[in-house]
Amino acid sequence: MNETFFLPALATAHSHAFQRAMRGDAQRPTPPLGATLGQAELRPQTPGPTATDDFWSWRTSMYALADTLTPESIHAIARVAYRELYRAGVRTVGEFHYVHHQPGGAPYEDRTVLADQVIRAAKAEGLRIALLRVIYTRAGAGRPPEGAQRRFSDADLDRSLADVETLAARWAQDPDVRIGVAPHSVRAVPPDWLGPIAAFAEARGMMLHAHVAEQPAEIAACLAETGKRSVELLADRGVLSPRFVAVHATHLLPHEARLLGEAGAFVCLCPTTERDLGDGLPDVTALVGAGALLCTGIDSHVMTAPLEDLRCVDLGERLRTGKRITLRGKDGGGRTPAEELWRIGSELGARACGFSDAGGEIEVDLEAPELLLVRREHRLDAVVYSANAGIFRHH
Repeated sequence: MNETFFLPALATAHSHAFQRAMRGDAQRPTPPLGATLGQAELRPQTPGPTATDDFWSWRTSMYALADTLTPESIHAIARVAYRELYRAGVRTVGEFHYVHHQPGGAPYEDRTVLADQVIRAAKAEGLRIALLRVIYTRAGAGRPPEGAQRRFSDADLDRSLADVETLAARWAQDPDVRIGVAPHSVRAVPPDWLGPIAAFAEARGMMLHAHVAEQPAEIAACLAETGKRSVELLADRGVLSPRFVAVHATHLLPHEARLLGEAGAFVCLCPTTERDLGDGLPDVTALVGAGALLCTGIDSHVMTAPLEDLRCVDLGERLRTGKRITLRGKDGGGRTPAEELWRIGSELGARACGFSDAGGEIEVDLEAPELLLVRREHRLDAVVYSANAGIFRHH
């Protein structure tokens, strides 16, 4: 009788499914540019032709794609993105959804049509989904939305939250769907909105996600507007809680990691996207030591490799610190690094999406080349640190 090996299914807690259509499109140098959307104030200005090749130039390309989306195309793209996730062992996705309106910013007659299309795409491809409806209203402090940002934005917070309520009511009876709320970032949401958004989520038991400290320019802009760093502002406005997920958290000071840990918050790391964009390496040791709960996210779908996202939580910290075997859970628990990483990629990722369990199991092919010659007691180590999506069987 053939031996079988099952693992709890993976979760990816941060996805922008429509960005799957960008794959391959932003991997060549861009020509020198003048100040484009958002770059004049946010992007560090350095001389030379390569100054445009960074997060902000990538974002300009992403906005160009976002401005072309229709209900039909976002559904079709999401199905491709989610089908690839399913084949990679993922059964739960957190979709950070911010394209809401028509080009130019006028709402669709059905204001949630794009979100509903993404949810239907996930279900069609066999995934559970947390649809995190993003709140977005500005390009930055004192600046109205520009270009494609108008598709993301509402001038009125109550109108945005009403859309969250609509989605929650529409999908309330579906056990494979969770609806959450997501202030996009401290750049895109004014400080006075943060407290009411957090209170709204808490009153409804919803998960609350936000991009946090992904770029140094974001932190500098937050300091200029409020006198506080990003996490300091979120703490001051009552956003941090066990239902909060800080996405990226790349550029934190030690006391900000402590604020997240003391709140029992999650931090969603997205290594394959963060390295593609040159965002930097987070201080994983500080986050774990502070008690923050880690999870991972596919983010931009530049590559669909949840195992790579998972192992790079540890491998990136090895690069940052010059040490090996850096990942040790604060609570001990007797887990090996591979066991801790699988917990991060499965159980904790599902919890960050509002689900209480991993959503099933995935079967590992013990005849896969990556697992040949591996001792039984080291199989999980080999899956986490050495394998790819081809090791999973699909029946």
